[in-house]
Amino acid sequence: MKKVLVLYGTASYEHDISIKSAKTIRDNIDYDKYDVSFCYIDKKNDWYQDDKKIDNIISYLKSFDVVFPIIHGMYGEDGRLEGMLEIFNIKYVGSNMSTSVLSYDKSLTKLILDKYNIPQVPYFVLKRDSKIINKLGYPVIVKPARCGSSIGISICHNKGEYKKALKKAFKFDDKIVVEKFINIRELECSVIFDEHFKTGIIGEIISSNEFYDYEAKYEKESQIIIPAKLDKEIVKNIKKYALLISSVLDIKNYARLDFMLDKDNHIYFNEINTIPGFTDISMFLKLLENKNTNIKRVISILIDNA
Repeated sequence: MKKVLVLYGTASYEHDISIKSAKTIRDNIDYDKYDVSFCYIDKKNDWYQDDKKIDNIISYLKSFDVVFPIIHGMYGEDGRLEGMLEIFNIKYVGSNMSTSVLSYDKSLTKLILDKYNIPQVPYFVLKRDSKIINKLGYPVIVKPARCGSSIGISICHNKGEYKKALKKAFKFDDKIVVEKFINIRELECSVIFDEHFKTGIIGEIISSNEFYDYEAKYEKESQIIIPAKLDKEIVKNIKKYALLISSVLDIKNYARLDFMLDKDNHIYFNEINTIPGFTDISMFLKLLENKNTNIKRVISILIDNA
């Protein structure tokens, strides 16, 4: 029986979401197939199994056949954990260190995908010591370059809001992305590797707020439409972009990709999540479940293809 360790928590801003994702795995993993342990990493980055602190982390990790990190954001999705696991030849679920670094940093992702002519809304990048400018006019959306779950994101309609948004975003990162804000439909697509990469159904989110921010994702009722009501050609193109982006960034195992569609049916890539949410309301799972694949099956696919 394969020994599997699920890692969750850490000092990430997405600590609480990671706990919810781990609960989904705990409730749905195939215990007849795997010998499963859960390791909680607290906000000080101390490691615990069953309330017992783990001192020799590397030795502990090496005792498992597969590690399943379900750590969203910093310390889990940004390449740090993946790099450590790779150094010690520990098999794990998810993309490798270099892919994680590039995918987690929205500014780097955008730069790379520009070279492949992937459509994106106009944007520019600011660093903490940069001169405060706005090349795009208003409205714009301001987001930390390296943060997930829409944390630290603001829409700005004027200069006053823009300055406040920059101050807010710089609390979470020293590099931010500023994008032209347009009225769009928010669409999401899951990809998963099972013999080869496959896409899930395209879903649409109609946010309860002005855009799909942290509050709309986890604290309010946003409307989810699966499948999204789209022309076949748009569905085809979104899936084509999803697979191309996954190939360009060298995605492993799984990811969720977010797209935007404007009133003229122009598709824009938004961002990619290499460790997407695994909660009971997360789109990654919902988009795959609608292809007759239940959560238990998805978890087994990820572990077996680690």
